[in-house]
Amino acid sequence: MTEKRYGEDEINPHFGTVNFERRQRSRFSIDLPAEYWQIGNSNNHPGRLVNISEGGLLLYLPEKIEVGQNLRVRLFIGPMLELEPVDAFVLVVWNDFHFGKNGYYRIGVKFVNISPENMDKLRNFLNTLITLKNPSESSIPSKLLKDLGLSKPEDFSPLAPKSPDQD
Repeated sequence: MTEKRYGEDEINPHFGTVNFERRQRSRFSIDLPAEYWQIGNSNNHPGRLVNISEGGLLLYLPEKIEVGQNLRVRLFIGPMLELEPVDAFVLVVWNDFHFGKNGYYRIGVKFVNISPENMDKLRNFLNTLITLKNPSESSIPSKLLKDLGLSKPEDFSPLAPKSPDQD
């Protein structure tokens, strides 16, 4: 009996899981405050913004929000410590596990309504993050590097968010 090899006479099937990246825009890991409101409810709730792109966000929220639900969010973004509020309406596209003793949920959302002014703020912030991602191409003041305990710009990388249970 002759052994058949891949490509000879038949196609051998492959089984397994493949995760193709579906995002169309670059995402950045950050850790900034956020607020959210459920539509029809005037009470705001605190959350954390941990991932951002021009198309959507990853939020850590204290309650599970169902997929398909619309929220109003207020992000506090800006260069260095000059945080400005950015308001938008978002749609929950996925939710994930509950973790830590603080009970945060990971919630993925996409923007459905954001004013041109707020979109400009968001784009400017993302451009700042792109510059920080490539610090050797940016001009980081030597005093700031020294204060951060770094000797050269290549040693700098934006801080990834800590999980809420580390608070």
